Amino acid sequence: MILNLVVFSISFFSFRIIFGTLYPAYYSYKAVKSKDIKEYVKWMMYWIIFALFTTAETFTDLFLCWFPFYYELKIAFVAWLLSPYTKGSSLLYRKFVHPTLSSKEKEIDDCLVQAKDRSYDALVHFGKRGLNVAATAAVMAASKGQGALSERLRSFSMQDLSTIRGDSSSPVSPPVTVRTSSKQSKPKTSRSASESTGSSGNITA
Repeated sequence: MILNLVVFSISFFSFRIIFGTLYPAYYSYKAVKSKDIKEYVKWMMYWIIFALFTTAETFTDLFLCWFPFYYELKIAFVAWLLSPYTKGSSLLYRKFVHPTLSSKEKEIDDCLVQAKDRSYDALVHFGKRGLNVAATAAVMAASKGQGALSERLRSFSMQDLSTIRGDSSSPVSPPVTVRTSSKQSKPKTSRSASESTGSSGNITA
């Protein structure tokens, strides 16, 4: 069952691409090139019917693809639209599409204008909101970056202050020259004292 659906869907897809799209597109080109009004109108009616058929097909494929002979009926319908003997596209357009669009043309135009205006307003509104969000994000990112930079600079300054305080609190060693001079002066003093003692002993003797 599933295999048959896949085969039929591929067959219909190939048929629609070749005969439902490329073939009419080529003859539409020839009608525009030759400026034949009759052929031009004929293919314009076909493209309108084919557009409606494609739109309806989008929904019917979801619910009726299991229906027996569904894809065969679609192939037959496209062939009926294209056939110069049946003139299916011209028949459907003249009998159904043109009268319906003519009677509802004003309402359709009003709906399209309203939809266009609403879509433009919605686009402007969402565009402004997007710009506001982007600007807010940029400001927050800049403030966070500035805060991080100030915190880093503050941490660096605190480290420098602590280093300076540690250096000032360390004891200063006395100069070496002062210690050596004091050591040398002591023997001289004792020597002079001994000389004075010896001289005084000689005098008393």
